[in-house]
Amino acid sequence: MKPFFEVQTLEAVWQRARDTRPLASETVDLAAAADRTLAHDFAAPHDLPGFVRSTMDGFAVRARDTFGATESQAGYLKLQGEVIMGRVPDFSLDAGSCARIGTGGMLPDGADAVIMVEHTREASRDTIEVSRSVAPGSHVIGAADDAEAGQVLLAAGQRLRPQDVGLLAALGVEEPQVFRKPRAGIISTGDEVVPVDTEPGPGEVRDVNATVLGAQVRSAGGQPMTMGLVPDDEDRLRQTVAKSLEENDLTLLSGGSSMGVRDLTAEIFLSFPGAELLVHGVSVAPGKPFIWVRVGHHHLLGLPGQVTSCLVTFHLFVEPLLERLLGREGTAFTRFGRLDATLTRNIASAAGRELFQRVRVEQTGAGWQAEPVHGRSGLLRSLVQGHGLVRVPLGSEGLDEGSKIEVLLFPGESS
Repeated sequence: MKPFFEVQTLEAVWQRARDTRPLASETVDLAAAADRTLAHDFAAPHDLPGFVRSTMDGFAVRARDTFGATESQAGYLKLQGEVIMGRVPDFSLDAGSCARIGTGGMLPDGADAVIMVEHTREASRDTIEVSRSVAPGSHVIGAADDAEAGQVLLAAGQRLRPQDVGLLAALGVEEPQVFRKPRAGIISTGDEVVPVDTEPGPGEVRDVNATVLGAQVRSAGGQPMTMGLVPDDEDRLRQTVAKSLEENDLTLLSGGSSMGVRDLTAEIFLSFPGAELLVHGVSVAPGKPFIWVRVGHHHLLGLPGQVTSCLVTFHLFVEPLLERLLGREGTAFTRFGRLDATLTRNIASAAGRELFQRVRVEQTGAGWQAEPVHGRSGLLRSLVQGHGLVRVPLGSEGLDEGSKIEVLLFPGESS
């Protein structure tokens, strides 16, 4: 067991997240599969589309029969029939003939191309004038052009996008196998914290953290479970943590990593059989007093009580863990946008830590400008005003005004 408050690097904590095993898989209805993570490689069960089809309205032809046709010297083809949508043509195309076909129609045997209707003219009831030649394969999709039977189309760990779900639908998959959503129990602590629907008295504040963390968990692909607001009482806190440990994959306790209650939180976390202290301090600001205890396959995480520090700490440490539980790579900032900008003011950083400074960005004639947003970690205004984070590396004393930087844009922000 590591001693209390043995500070680790950010990379070491991220590696612990990457080493975590994903949750078990489950099947879900295809209509609910978007944004879920595929548990196994998906290979095409059959060719797609499975037949040669037209990509244009026009006429199915044998390409060789159109060679030499031009605007000034048209060719002529006999109209042999018409392809009915959704049916297999009941004829084979003869030499010197063509068949009317719509987009998506199945080419008759003998045809190997489609000429667009814009390049034809009806010369008579059963004769089509062709003003352009086509090559074999023109305006058609082959039977296995979209997918070949056995071809791996989607890799395990891939977040399913709407277009991926559409591909599964095209191949007849009704219930894809995905990783289970992590259940995250959310506990707020503090004698001064009251529920959102309560009018705060002198010295009291509403429970903002539970709302923010619930939204973050949901946005990151997890399932938030509110476990309640607990005062600074050891027995009640232990009971609530025990209940969350029994019901959830991870527990987020905000307020439990600040000075005064940090050691109590760690002691409660470590009081459960098989508990292992993974992290108790990280060389980063905000988030230095972050606590991570593993109990079997369950995770107990202590986050700062100040809402701004709590939000940033979630992005730094909880999201990589959620990513891994969902079967993904377990890296940080995967949902963040990136933006190159120029720093408008100096950012100072203390030695021995990495700093993640909140900034707001604005586009000017000189390009994107990033202005540091300063304010104590308990100020909601500074949290709302920020568009993203700037990373000041470990060992640096800060960044100078005019520096070219990369801004990590909060999820939902766009440039």
